[in-house]
Amino acid sequence: MSSRPAPDSSSTVSLSGQSSGPVPPVWEDDAWGIDSDDDEFVKANNGRGRGNAGPSGMSKQKHAPPARPHPFPLSGEIKRGASSSSVPRASGEVRPQPLAGAEGSKRTSGAGSWMFVERSGSMPRASPTLSAAEGVASSSALESGEDGSSMTDNQKPRARRRTVGEGEGDVDDIRDALQSDLDRVLQDPTEMLARLSIQNSLPVGSPAAEAKDTSIIDSALASKASVSTPEGNSEDAEVSLPLAVAASLERKSSVRSERRRARFAECLAASTVNMEELRRLAWAGVPDNVRPVVWMLLLGYLPPTRAVRASTMARKRAEYQSGVRLAFQRGTESLDQAIWHQIHIDVPRTNPGIALWQREATQKALERILYVWAIRHPASGYVQGINDLATPFFEVFLSAYISTDPEQYDVGLLPPAALEALEADTFWCLSKLLDGIQDNYIFAQPGIQRQVRRMSELVSRINPSLHSHLEQQGVEYMQFAFRWMNCLLMREMSVRNIVRMWDTYLAEGPDAFSEFHLFVCSVFLDKWSAELCKMDFQGIIMFLQSLPTQQWSARETELLLSDAFVKKSLFGGTAHLTN
Repeated sequence: MSSRPAPDSSSTVSLSGQSSGPVPPVWEDDAWGIDSDDDEFVKANNGRGRGNAGPSGMSKQKHAPPARPHPFPLSGEIKRGASSSSVPRASGEVRPQPLAGAEGSKRTSGAGSWMFVERSGSMPRASPTLSAAEGVASSSALESGEDGSSMTDNQKPRARRRTVGEGEGDVDDIRDALQSDLDRVLQDPTEMLARLSIQNSLPVGSPAAEAKDTSIIDSALASKASVSTPEGNSEDAEVSLPLAVAASLERKSSVRSERRRARFAECLAASTVNMEELRRLAWAGVPDNVRPVVWMLLLGYLPPTRAVRASTMARKRAEYQSGVRLAFQRGTESLDQAIWHQIHIDVPRTNPGIALWQREATQKALERILYVWAIRHPASGYVQGINDLATPFFEVFLSAYISTDPEQYDVGLLPPAALEALEADTFWCLSKLLDGIQDNYIFAQPGIQRQVRRMSELVSRINPSLHSHLEQQGVEYMQFAFRWMNCLLMREMSVRNIVRMWDTYLAEGPDAFSEFHLFVCSVFLDKWSAELCKMDFQGIIMFLQSLPTQQWSARETELLLSDAFVKKSLFGGTAHLTN
């Protein structure tokens, strides 16, 4: 175990990316007591996230509530005459990506267990009042310079970095990626409903629509039976029949998807959304093109009544922007350094395999979101793992403004108003989520301690043989389940599958991220019962820290949710689990 010098807290990195001195990276040893660059541990985890719980079951994460008085309520205004140059904008900053060599450097340790990025260089700002079209025009201006003149050779690589896909494509690709109705969606996300193209013209639930669904395979089989095949091609005929059925099944699935979108559109288009109906529809998954507005409604961020929706959203966004200005008006040097420093080193570690989360604009936005949340919640402050919980919201809400894959997009290319809205919406929805599980992140994290204890009791009833084997091998649930509760399985599954799981969690109700998640984790453990019962202590721990679930399909995720619902129906009413 290698020892490292203590970090120099006197050196800071400003929000604009300019360093005021050498900033040594700070490594937070896992609560396991294992260094971040322990090669064997990293190898066992395939370079992904690290465990958060020690053998004693206590977390060694830092809980650093702010030492200064609370700077809110957010409705306050900056004092007249305050310098605007020191106030980091929540958006509107056209930031180039850090380049290797002269403009940026990367330090790595072990097998990709962490990455610290030093950033330097000033970043031009754009006006926050630009419309979507003007924002795209400002992006194209980078190619020719601010005054229309050609750029120097030193400037061109920086501009090329600002295109979609790490330099692949051009400004036309960026313009095409932005939704044409972006300005309307910014005012009210339900404007996304106009994008829906419902192919099925039959009324939803009508007998004709039902007959259309059930007759697809029959018609395919009939058409196949009427086709004559040449002699000697009987093998080809036998193969083509399943292909015809598969195509028919695909068409049937498409028809069902159209009908589901039609039901969502009908529910969301009402003057007052029926929340019970929306929850019922969302349990089985939400279509991608309406997920942003559905999540906002289910979390309570948007009101169900259409008449007050736009004004409520505008007020909440303005409130968040005011909070950012108040927190950062004197620069990063005036921030609570214990909180800011931990956030600043955790953010680059967030989803290291996804391009979106390695882009500077995304990381700056996430830093502001986490810091403002931490100072608004002094009982907990910032705790490692909260950064992961913001990522599904950010990706889902980003998808409302673009037509390409959010995980490959550079949010620095968004119009300033869109980036501000994206950041504010992520902040408020993250706050709504954490309000229900905040005891997971206060001192000693009693919520997680309680959840892990309940999980042990539940597994002993679901699978007594597995529970007995874990006890015989001396395995404590805290040694592997702490991270499952702390990060809500974000380290075990892909963001896309987590988004699908959260569709169901939000439909289950406000307590789902603690109550229903307990059953999901229990079923998740039970799924590997056959493998675990053949392993000893070391094998069990290493296996559970590096589960082969990153490549799971949507179907496997839905089967996990269905099994959890069954277990909740069977065991959820017992007194020792509900009290």
